[in-house]
Amino acid sequence: MIASRVGLVARRQPLATSRLIASQSRVTPLARHLVRSVQTESLPPSAATDILNAQRVRRPSSPHFTIYQPQITWLGSIANRATGGVLSGALYVFALAYLAGPVVGIPVDTTHVVDLVTALPEWFKYTVKGALGMSFSYHSWNGIRHLLWDAGRCE
Repeated sequence: MIASRVGLVARRQPLATSRLIASQSRVTPLARHLVRSVQTESLPPSAATDILNAQRVRRPSSPHFTIYQPQITWLGSIANRATGGVLSGALYVFALAYLAGPVVGIPVDTTHVVDLVTALPEWFKYTVKGALGMSFSYHSWNGIRHLLWDAGRCE
């Protein structure tokens, strides 16, 4: 089958070139002497960069926020990202303090952490525990909800 197609392509090749030559011979002498109405101009790279930067300033951000109607699910998604960022940030800060503390001269072992927490006022401990607990539970339940949505169970 391929050999027969190769033969067909070889037979069509001279026909295609003859059509091209015939179309070029039909061009009128007047059309050969027409001049382009568009002129190009060489620019140095700095000028080209300036033109591009000026165009970028006038472009809207993409996707443009004004074309979307705000939805209540945006707030849940933003809160989920915020709680995840706060929790992971707190974990990273504590882990870095635990690793780099002895090198810098700040002891971050269990006894010093317990002494620090007992020295804090009660209202501060309850506030931090409540904020961390609510953030962790919200982020966990919202993550389970998103997993169910992705699985197609809750629509």
